[in-house]
Amino acid sequence: MTCDLPTTVDELAACHLEARTRLLEMVDDLDDGQLLVPHLTIVNPFLWELGHVAWFHERWVLKHLGGADSLVPHADEFYNSADVVHDSRWRLRLPTREGTLKYLQQVQETVLERLHSQPLDADELYFHRLVIFHEDMHVEAFVHMRQTLGYAPARPCSQVLSVPAAGPCTGDVEFDGGQLSLGAHPDEPFSFDNEQWAHPVQVRPFALSRAAVTQAEFAAFVQDGGYGRRALWSSAGWSWCQAVGAQHPIYWRRGGGSTGCGWERRFFDRWLELEPDLPVHHVAWFEADAYCRWAGRRLPTEAEWEFAAGPSRHPWGDETPRPEHANLNLSRCGVVDVGAHAAGDTPEGLRQMAGNLWEWTATTFGPYPGFEPGPYQEYSAPWFGDHMVARGGAFATRTRHLRNTWRNFYQPMRADVLVGFRTANDL
Repeated sequence: MTCDLPTTVDELAACHLEARTRLLEMVDDLDDGQLLVPHLTIVNPFLWELGHVAWFHERWVLKHLGGADSLVPHADEFYNSADVVHDSRWRLRLPTREGTLKYLQQVQETVLERLHSQPLDADELYFHRLVIFHEDMHVEAFVHMRQTLGYAPARPCSQVLSVPAAGPCTGDVEFDGGQLSLGAHPDEPFSFDNEQWAHPVQVRPFALSRAAVTQAEFAAFVQDGGYGRRALWSSAGWSWCQAVGAQHPIYWRRGGGSTGCGWERRFFDRWLELEPDLPVHHVAWFEADAYCRWAGRRLPTEAEWEFAAGPSRHPWGDETPRPEHANLNLSRCGVVDVGAHAAGDTPEGLRQMAGNLWEWTATTFGPYPGFEPGPYQEYSAPWFGDHMVARGGAFATRTRHLRNTWRNFYQPMRADVLVGFRTANDL
């Protein structure tokens, strides 16, 4: 099965089946109590999230395109994330585990029947891609949700990484700046509404670090008292830092030998000695911003990030992503050294601009000029103004999503997600 952007009926069917296999592998080892999860502000009940995936397929392929009725009574009242507020999801009388899995299966069977019985016009192609990509995103969410809860790694990523060390990747790449066509072009096979459409942006000369900030580099910030120095933090960041009592990244603790910088990090359900050359991850935007100030640097804007990633579809060019290019697709259960995947470098020498981790930017998530919401109107517009843009993709991101214009977005206090950062400077 190709991991490229699906185009034909056979490719779409294969992607539907593969995405569902991966989704179920992310939860099939969990007992009923683990599926419900404790009531946390940043994690959904797994049982609700599974039903939401089925509902999303049903809404956009079966109901929107075909006018069918829901296969589950009250499905909209259970699973419409736009209407069902987060805290209420623990109080819903959801179908049982067996009922939820049956709902997933029935919806998928009906979706595949429609796929093979209807002409594959532009609408059919768009909405089949949309629901596949949505399911992929929830698989990625299950990875960081299991990390948040301290669950063991799921079956697709059940082994701790054992890969050759690649070491650091130091230095900057300097850019003269110029005019950038920021965003997706109308001939892009698929894009989300927040990428639409490409528009001219002037980028001033800047420098961008060749690789993401490492755990060793961030440990130096912690050791220097960075979490206690008000001058390093924005007002909102300092308020957050004080409110949560942050003194180091969320999944770190004191410990580790001579190679661990005096720290350990929690990897799902186990503690590992901190690996100096891995990129620092599970850090909030506020933490990344404070580190940059400490280092005499700043976060890149998303225009700078896209300018540096280049005008091709991927940082290395238009070639379909291969394993040597980037750490993607859960091919490894976690991040690799910042020096890895040299084959995926940009022509200027920037490394891992795709894969390994999403990267925070300095840009507040907002609409491009002339923005019009897509059919899935809840995807972008509700989050404009209070989320920060992240770029690049993580180790759990699917290859079929990748393109340099793709924008992710999280609230600046989110430290649970698969995000790191690299630094920039003016020239």
